[in-house]
Amino acid sequence: MASVLKVDKLDPQSGTALEIGTSGDTISVPSGATLDISSATLTPPATMPASSGVNLTALNATNLGSGTVPTARLGTGTASSSTVLYGDNTWAAAGGNNTPNFWVYNSTAQTISTATHTAIAFDTAVIDTASGLGSYRWTVPAGQGGTYFLTFRQIYSGTWDARIIAFIYNNGAQVMGMQADKERADGGVHVNGIITLSAGDYIEGYVYQSSGSDQDVVAGSLWNSLSGFKLL
Repeated sequence: MASVLKVDKLDPQSGTALEIGTSGDTISVPSGATLDISSATLTPPATMPASSGVNLTALNATNLGSGTVPTARLGTGTASSSTVLYGDNTWAAAGGNNTPNFWVYNSTAQTISTATHTAIAFDTAVIDTASGLGSYRWTVPAGQGGTYFLTFRQIYSGTWDARIIAFIYNNGAQVMGMQADKERADGGVHVNGIITLSAGDYIEGYVYQSSGSDQDVVAGSLWNSLSGFKLL
């Protein structure tokens, strides 16, 4: 039968060491009771028993005398000789590769009415790492906002005695443009520059010509194209 010893304080009979229990015994602190050692010095054993570290909120890493923290515990992704740990706790390739990047073009020749701004019907991708091409435009994918370098090139055929302007549009508004005064048969104009884009922004290429009649721009990736890449 268990007995209860009720005292306010236990002191060793002699010396300064007090032993509770015998080897093999289990000393239990029941639920609801508090073992307060906040004012004492706790000397743990050389090998700590397995326990949860959920409450170790102020572990000083400078006191780790030996050993290493496994890379799998430092962040998400795969740690390797070709990856580094970034500030958002993700392992990724060092440097970067300027993605997303794209190069799209119109596969069919297109008529440009005089004195109008006409969108080029980009329908084919040579490169499109983020699959952003759709509805004749390129759309910045989710999570890929940033600074981009863009280029729009258009080549016209025949003799246009006219002013030709190539525009890059962002979300339906002109953001870059370049003009060429046509003085010879067959020519072209291109525009490029740097712009900050957000996820969901869409990029288009427009052409304006003032020849007084309808004119054609040729088709193919070598002639009319819209391209770009995200800067690191």
